[in-house]
Amino acid sequence: MHGYDEPVYLISVVAKALNIHPQTLRQYEREGLVTPSRTGGKMRLYSQRNIDRINMILRLTRDLGVNLAGVDIILQFKDKIDEFENEIDDLKFELAKYKHQGVVPPQKSLVTKRNVYEIIIFGE
Repeated sequence: MHGYDEPVYLISVVAKALNIHPQTLRQYEREGLVTPSRTGGKMRLYSQRNIDRINMILRLTRDLGVNLAGVDIILQFKDKIDEFENEIDDLKFELAKYKHQGVVPPQKSLVTKRNVYEIIIFGE
């Protein structure tokens, strides 16, 4: 079994599996919506993550009528949300670690700036 991010599928296989023309996949790449890996011979290889992203693009364009410029904005927002969710998970883990210890160290009892929001950890 291949990993989620492992590039293993050729453009012809992806096009056939998704019932789209290979030129559509090339257009998505030109628009920056999906970035397949390349072999030494410059052949495109898609991962399962790429295929899932292409499926989302197809749902947005076919089912919801979103144009490619709109799809680009939506995907950028989705990527940013995913990034923030990962950061929140990391912070929850760190907070749980301090709760488990029963006290927040004094050097951690301050206001810190992370990206666009502030986090305040209080010690007792």
